[in-house]
Amino acid sequence: MRIIIFSWEYPPRVVGKLSEYVKALSTQLAANNVEVNVVTYDDSITGSAQESTGVQTVRVSNPVRTHIGVLTWVLTLNQEVERAAANIYYQANKQIDLIDVHDWHFIPAAVTLKNGLGIPFVYFVESLEDHRSQALSTPYNMAIKSIEWLGFYEAEKISVKSEWMRDEVIRIYMVPKEKIVVISTASNSWIKEILKLYNKVAGGLKDK
Repeated sequence: MRIIIFSWEYPPRVVGKLSEYVKALSTQLAANNVEVNVVTYDDSITGSAQESTGVQTVRVSNPVRTHIGVLTWVLTLNQEVERAAANIYYQANKQIDLIDVHDWHFIPAAVTLKNGLGIPFVYFVESLEDHRSQALSTPYNMAIKSIEWLGFYEAEKISVKSEWMRDEVIRIYMVPKEKIVVISTASNSWIKEILKLYNKVAGGLKDK
């Protein structure tokens, strides 16, 4: 299996817990004979690198340097994420099984690649805008929520770490329960459950 992981943070860039999780996930996947490409953001380190674990990383920077908020930063950065992922796709002779998108930031790129190149994606939910902000009725926050909604609509499957988050996704975005998979990192079999999810998504595409 050959996959691409999108994450807006990845070591050595650590903003929260997502960075450590994606590092552990990519390392475990590589140990299970999955060819892993991580596309991530870094404002100083750019380009491709091969890690000792076997994970291939591609770090991109934002071509626009000044921003008024995270929304414009995300939307302008997505074009670089698309470019990096497309390069991986063509270098792999168009043999990419899926994209695993971590949180909402790179959903626009994943949707473009799905519809343009036919690569399905899994949407891993770390947090929701309803939980991050108290000003949910402003145009700014509604724009972020619309990106989250787009991810829930376009993803083949949604992955969450808890039943509570699953229920929140259903309550806020009315996502069908059968589309959401709960995979707790506290489980000893979490990597096997993720591989099962990946195989289901990749196999589902081939059946269509």
